[in-house]
Amino acid sequence: MALNQAYDQYNKNKIMTASPAELTLLLYEGAIKFCNVAIVGIEQGDIMKTHNNIKKVEAIIEEFQSTLNYDYPVAQDFNRIYEYIYDLLVQANIKKDKELLERALTELRGMRDTWKEVMAKTKGPSTPSGGFMA
Repeated sequence: MALNQAYDQYNKNKIMTASPAELTLLLYEGAIKFCNVAIVGIEQGDIMKTHNNIKKVEAIIEEFQSTLNYDYPVAQDFNRIYEYIYDLLVQANIKKDKELLERALTELRGMRDTWKEVMAKTKGPSTPSGGFMA
């Protein structure tokens, strides 16, 4: 029990002390995790597990879309990718289709990996605050 409480506190501190760039990365990681759990739900025939976790990924995508800064032209490109991922999620949820979820997962991993590269290239006091993304 105490170990779980310590882990929960660690996670809360991690979020509370994260930079905007790190929060974006945490959101990508969460979306990937929930997408994986939804895939497991399909494999187990657990419709509610699948549905609930797809909805969590959709909420993260909606958050990314709502925080795009259209002062940067690349925001349009990110929005198109987010729309594509969101559409895959909706269709995967309707059809309970593992292949569609795996395509969404591939896109999410690519976005996360790109974000990690951006963070690495801009390491230091000017770490991205989200700029054209979250």
